[in-house]
Amino acid sequence: MSIWAIGDLQGCYDVTQRLLEKIRFDPARDQLWFCGDLVNRGGQSLETLRLVHSLRAQSVVVLGNHDLSLLAVGARSEEEQRKVNPDLQRVVLAQDRDVLLDWLRKQKLVHVDRTLGWMMLHAGLAPKWTVPLAERYAREVEQQLHGDNYRRLLRNMYGDKPHWSTGLAGYDRWRAIINVFTRMRYCTPRGRLAIEEKGAPGTQAQGLYPWYEVPGRAERELKIACGHWSTLGLMLGHGVHMLDTGAVWGGKLSALQLDSEDLRLVQVPGREVPAGGKHD
Repeated sequence: MSIWAIGDLQGCYDVTQRLLEKIRFDPARDQLWFCGDLVNRGGQSLETLRLVHSLRAQSVVVLGNHDLSLLAVGARSEEEQRKVNPDLQRVVLAQDRDVLLDWLRKQKLVHVDRTLGWMMLHAGLAPKWTVPLAERYAREVEQQLHGDNYRRLLRNMYGDKPHWSTGLAGYDRWRAIINVFTRMRYCTPRGRLAIEEKGAPGTQAQGLYPWYEVPGRAERELKIACGHWSTLGLMLGHGVHMLDTGAVWGGKLSALQLDSEDLRLVQVPGREVPAGGKHD
């Protein structure tokens, strides 16, 4: 048995298939951890979502910002859905859209496996969040997302503020939690997100730190697998394993074996794209 964490797919179905072939994925014995952002920009989001859904018994998925955006689009009127980009439009107008979107909506923000010694999320953790706190905050949002009023959450999740504070309540609180788990790259030592900062470390404004390097951050007993930060690329350090290596931008798609002592890394080339694409 092998357990593989895989970086952002972003609708790159052909690339995903090549990676599964290269790691010799066997659904009878192996497990896949997907770090979020299954969809958008790659042109094959419907095929990618169908593939991961077909592997749901062998997979763990955490939600990324693009996955949540797809769910929000899926909850709008058909007239509004026809205004989104063609890649997401193919998903929300597909015959099996309800099956796919209902399944996606019921995925997690954080996955923890203490026996294995790993946790997975899409983007980052606030500096003071321990593993138990992260689990608790994730469950708050998941309870709303999995419940009957999920459409209201999806309508109210957009916005860069407020910044996280334990005193927040309701949609402000859930929006702040979502932003940490699915959009975080840089923050201040007090945990104020700088969502507009998207470049590699060294390009950020003074006083900001990559979330995994904030001075005085909480100790976390588990290793972390995540994605989201394509301009950073592969980063293995500080107990954090960042796996978004920009497959959708012409980089690579990466898989990291979590149950291997030497953390075996396998990569395949990403999709072919014109030069000068914008990372996000």
